[in-house]
Amino acid sequence: MSDEQPGTDEGFRVDPHVKVLDEAVVERAKARGLDALVYAPHFTRLPEIRREAERYSDDELSVFPARELFTGSWQHRRHVLAVGLDEPVPDFLTLDATMDELERQGAAVLVPHPEFLTVSLDAGEIERYRDRIDALEVYNPKHWPHHNERARSLAAEYDLPPFGSSYAHLRGTVGEAWTAFEERFETVQDLATALRAGAPRHVFHRSGVDHGLRRALEFAHLGYENSWEKIDRLFLQGTEATHPDHVAYQGRFDDVKVY
Repeated sequence: MSDEQPGTDEGFRVDPHVKVLDEAVVERAKARGLDALVYAPHFTRLPEIRREAERYSDDELSVFPARELFTGSWQHRRHVLAVGLDEPVPDFLTLDATMDELERQGAAVLVPHPEFLTVSLDAGEIERYRDRIDALEVYNPKHWPHHNERARSLAAEYDLPPFGSSYAHLRGTVGEAWTAFEERFETVQDLATALRAGAPRHVFHRSGVDHGLRRALEFAHLGYENSWEKIDRLFLQGTEATHPDHVAYQGRFDDVKVY
């Protein structure tokens, strides 16, 4: 469910998808009453994400490592959020290969921003992978209202558990949306297990003028992030840490990579 009026006793409050992490982010998350963040930056290998997550975790706030994987080609990419990975997985594998690898590792598979622009799983792909998907995002501040409405209808149509996140690329967006669970999670594997099991949860987000401004700023941030010039310069030369050709993967994904 989605609730625009957060209560005082919501359970364990998780922002399941943020791209930024530093002291300011941690302070804001605590001020917003969050218990955990799921940190999944772009084009960053899992070991580095784990180190940063551990660095910023403390008794007040847990930071769990995750990966938002870019699958397919840049022009036809599909994003998949993986929680509870055991081993690193590169970007720009085929969607089938990515799903197979996540199933092999037993990771929780989340669909961020479904049918959003050209970067998301569409209804046909959600139906195709229905049995492998553990949750579908029904709210994030980058969405316009019709995107959130469409996401909620997809979750209902395919009977998928919901989640909501800030999807924060900007520090000020952290804590604008979250998912509250009935149980606490001490580790990322605890969270992944709960997601795979469809654990009870509620989705909340803030409202009002300030929330509207945060949403507009996040949407505006899409421009450079989704530019071909950026990805060509930073990634497709083959040296980026999450490129399938990187030495860390030892050629294991050569037969299923698209670049």
